Formats: sequence, C-alpha cells, structure tokens
Amino acid sequence: MIKTTTPNIEGHEIQQYLGIVVGEAILGANIFKDLFGSITDIIGGRSGSYEREMGKARKIAFSEIEAQARSLGANGIVGIDLDYEVVGEKGGMMMVSVSGTAVKYR
Repeated sequence: MIKTTTPNIEGHEIQQYLGIVVGEAILGANIFKDLFGSITDIIGGRSGSYEREMGKARKIAFSEIEAQARSLGANGIVGIDLDYEVVGEKGGMMMVSVSGTAVKYR
C-alpha cells in the first residue's frame, strides 16, 4: 500500500476518497530508560532507548492506519500527518498519532 504525506500520488489518479484513518500508539517509558535517558541528556548524545520506543510506536500507528484503510477497500493513504507527544503524569508516556485519507487510486 502506498502511503504518502502529499495530497496525491504522482503518476496515479485518485478515483475515490474513502475517509480519514487514524492510528495511535502510547508507550510507557520505564524507570531504567528514564535513568539512562537522563544520563544521556546530561553528557550529551542520543538516547537509543527512547529512539527505539518511538520507532515501535510509529510502526504500530502506521500498522493501524493501514489496517483501517484496507478495511475500507483502499489501496493508498494520502495526506499523512505524524504527531509526537509526551503525555501522562510527569511526561512518563510517549504517544505517536498518524492520520491520513484512505483512497482508491489507479
């Protein structure tokens, strides 16, 4: 399935707009990841544990929109928007939200 942030699919004609699809994933960050993330923040560099968790959340959210689109009979999703948020008490959870429009194209 083609997924794109653009409003169209180059070289293809959108035949039907089937509706908005949304995927969300919220993952908690445990105390060890928080501790290592804090150390990384203090000494500089990237936090691999957080990056892995964000990657997992993004993959889950994209899987959800693709499943919703397929259930509508779509073969593509256009206009995809990705949002990342820190939620929960003391920012203890990470959320990825992905939305787009399910389409049939040829």
